[in-house]
Amino acid sequence: MRNFHRVLSTVLPIMLSVGLAPAALAQTDAYPERPITVVVAYPPGGSTDLTGRAVADQLAKKLGVAVIVENVGGAGGAIGAHKVSRAAPDGYTLLLGANNEIAINRLISPSVKYSYKDFTPIGLVASQPMVLVASAQSGVKTVDQFIKTVKSRPGKYIYGSSGVGTALHLSAEMAKQQAGLFMSHIPYRGVGPLTTDLYAGTVDFGVYVLSSGLPHIRGGKVVALGITEKKRSAVAPDIAPLADHPSLNQMDISVWFALMAPPNLPEAITVRLRNALAESLQTPEFRKKLEDSGSTVAPLNVEMNGFLAAESAKYQKIVDFANIKE
Repeated sequence: MRNFHRVLSTVLPIMLSVGLAPAALAQTDAYPERPITVVVAYPPGGSTDLTGRAVADQLAKKLGVAVIVENVGGAGGAIGAHKVSRAAPDGYTLLLGANNEIAINRLISPSVKYSYKDFTPIGLVASQPMVLVASAQSGVKTVDQFIKTVKSRPGKYIYGSSGVGTALHLSAEMAKQQAGLFMSHIPYRGVGPLTTDLYAGTVDFGVYVLSSGLPHIRGGKVVALGITEKKRSAVAPDIAPLADHPSLNQMDISVWFALMAPPNLPEAITVRLRNALAESLQTPEFRKKLEDSGSTVAPLNVEMNGFLAAESAKYQKIVDFANIKE
């Protein structure tokens, strides 16, 4: 008994110093014991929501507990992301977020008080290219025509996106920077109003997430000029990358989705979630659902800290070039 007390008096202070008291260890070992909430920082129905629900469904199967999606929209995803960044680090509140709320918002808005460093990254889930389109009335049908047309009358032409500082906005600004273009941006409150003005020819060019743009492209209402990733998309292999043009050969930007947790998540819970996500990414039904929506499922074992730092640095360059500030 004296030996036991001697060992305990040695080990317990060490456990407490790293936050691993016996009760905490027991809770970690038992995780998960109750339903998990996955926050999606946008209203239902969009690509982030679809991805979040697909992830939640698979995590429920892998972890053996209910996984509930909570839509917390507002401020370009910042409200929902901020909520998760301040949640208890117990593994019961997660964020299925996109690049906007995880890595871009902080670069644009001083009111956003968190950064990607204020999360424990679980893993990259998927990505989806954006597509640059032209109004049918513009007469522009190729990337080369687009560049020559915009350069011929600097400042005359207008492009639209779904909002200031979105990945769609930044992708067009990246193209402007690389090709030396000058055209004005109109931010729209969603895809619907942008589409109406593209159909009418009120706006010359626009940027869609590929899955949102394909119905309008296939219907002949707008003209696809190119996708923003360097590789072709499996769901639209006929649309060439913008990077195929010499003036845009560095274009490589996408909308991506990642599963994140609050900071300081215990290592055992982090590993449990990462393993469950990795298993989910390899599930055929999950892959088909995301691929049918226009996304490419992420490879396994992406080193998230490096990935997030590189993405943030890329966006910072575009934000600085375009002088995008709220």
